[in-house]
Amino acid sequence: MKIKSYYSRSVECAIAEAREELGPEAMLVESRKAAPDARHLGEYEVVFALTSDGPPATARSAGPPRDSLSHDVAELKKELEGMRRAITRTAFAPPQWLSGAPDLSDAYAVLTANEIDPDLAREIVQSAESRSSGGAHSKVAQFNQPRDSGAYQQGLIQELESRFAVKPTLGRNESGARITALVGPPGAGKTTTLVKLAVNYGLACRRPVLLISMDNHRIAAAEQLRSYAGILGVGFQMLETVSALAQSIEENRSKDLILIDTPGLGFTEISESSTLARFLATRADIDTQLALAASVKPADLSRMVDAYQVFKPQRLVFTKLDETASFGPIFNEAVRTKMPLSFFATGQRIPEDLEEVTPGRLTTLILSGQGLRSRAVA
Repeated sequence: MKIKSYYSRSVECAIAEAREELGPEAMLVESRKAAPDARHLGEYEVVFALTSDGPPATARSAGPPRDSLSHDVAELKKELEGMRRAITRTAFAPPQWLSGAPDLSDAYAVLTANEIDPDLAREIVQSAESRSSGGAHSKVAQFNQPRDSGAYQQGLIQELESRFAVKPTLGRNESGARITALVGPPGAGKTTTLVKLAVNYGLACRRPVLLISMDNHRIAAAEQLRSYAGILGVGFQMLETVSALAQSIEENRSKDLILIDTPGLGFTEISESSTLARFLATRADIDTQLALAASVKPADLSRMVDAYQVFKPQRLVFTKLDETASFGPIFNEAVRTKMPLSFFATGQRIPEDLEEVTPGRLTTLILSGQGLRSRAVA
């Protein structure tokens, strides 16, 4: 049994290197982010195992053992080696449903390394197999037939894109003022994202814009938005109550775009904002979008999304994509909540680092394993 680790900037590159050296019979044991002391070798590590089916051909053709004792010893060693291979194969083999299917095991490794939920990753790679084969054969028959890797990759992309929705728009009305409120935890980048939206979907289209700050938790945040409004030459209001917000909206119906910044609330603070949450949740004319940092670990991200359901957000905005190389958590939440993705904030530059989400963009981020750095190189 030969076990070897391969390191590279992405899981896919590491797998390709392993396949080239060890061949298609090599078994994928594990994929993971490289340990800190090995990070200089590559950001990701994949572990492969390769069994040996016997001694080299030259040794087999060398003739019978010279005496009975050496023959018995050789046979005993052979049996022990076979036992060791069987035990090791059982211990290190990937899940049984992946056995004999390198395309599936490689895809599963890429998805789970990007922190896509393992059960969801399993559903995806199996459904992609059905897509690529047309669903006409049994799984056993598929594994025994020559496989078209290109067809499987296309099936995988189609399956990923079928699992989530995108809707990169602002407001809920086609006519009249488009009103959007951003809600989310502290540090999610709501204020900066709001300014990017104002420039790209207000000023760039010559639409009158009003920026409203409801963030009375952090005076600095309101002052920051006020400064941006002054630079951009758009209207700004700082409001402290829901009744004042309702009145402002009515008085500014002539504005094409009204963007509302809200306080960054932690888990323990959300209940303190029940009045604002109830107001936004019940207003049919306000498009509430939940802004989240893509760099947050998956468990905390899910917990935060669930906590903010009191605001009844209609879409998900993800910020700080430049601070992570794992985009699976974005996919997980889009699939789990069935809320469409709207915008990605990919850096601090205003207004450049904002993009409308497309199915292909998220799929590329997940499957490339390289994140936003690939765009910087291009």
